[in-house]
Amino acid sequence: MRIDIITLFPEIALAPLNESIIKRAQAAGIVEVHAHNLRDWATDKHQRTDDYLCGGGQGMLLKPAPIFAAIEELTTENSLTILMTPQGKPFKQAMAQTYAKNQHLIILCGHYEGVDHRVIDELIDDEISIGDYVLTNGAIAAAVVSDAIIRLLPGALGDERSHQEESFTDPNLLEAPAYTKPNNFNGHEVPEVLLSGNHAKIEAWKKAKALERTKSNRPDLLE
Repeated sequence: MRIDIITLFPEIALAPLNESIIKRAQAAGIVEVHAHNLRDWATDKHQRTDDYLCGGGQGMLLKPAPIFAAIEELTTENSLTILMTPQGKPFKQAMAQTYAKNQHLIILCGHYEGVDHRVIDELIDDEISIGDYVLTNGAIAAAVVSDAIIRLLPGALGDERSHQEESFTDPNLLEAPAYTKPNNFNGHEVPEVLLSGNHAKIEAWKKAKALERTKSNRPDLLE
């Protein structure tokens, strides 16, 4: 897989992806990640990528011309183009699983008041939001989405079962609580059932605790 991120702040997009598991996935050739500065496609002497909003309003908007030039240059016959924006569809694990099947993703990062809507009409396949809040720039969101996708690629994780037994593998259920050694820490014991060796009982406990945790933290998933 190849991921191309278009942003005004490529260093922000790449920083979280150059560590740990995602760094190793790149080193192993499982994925290529490139971050491009949108200003490289600006044609005026000041490399301006934004302008005032038509009709008035606060803030600045990313101009269409540099974005069209960037996406047209990077697009291949296998490309899927995503826009990171607070107005997008909520990003879910199932979406990460779908995106992980693509050969090439182009991720455009919204900045300021977003992008000229003609970009969305003509170039964007999916508008994605990572939550109901606003960030200073979309590069952070692009890194989040890239991480969620890359870790699902074959060979990216040390144990391929890891992403099959975690929160949102079942989209309506959070992962059960987990414990490690020591069995007694400051008077707090690991639940006895997890030390029993009875796999049927352990699985039943996990399901019950996962449901309990979901009801407490994310009741909306059970509606």
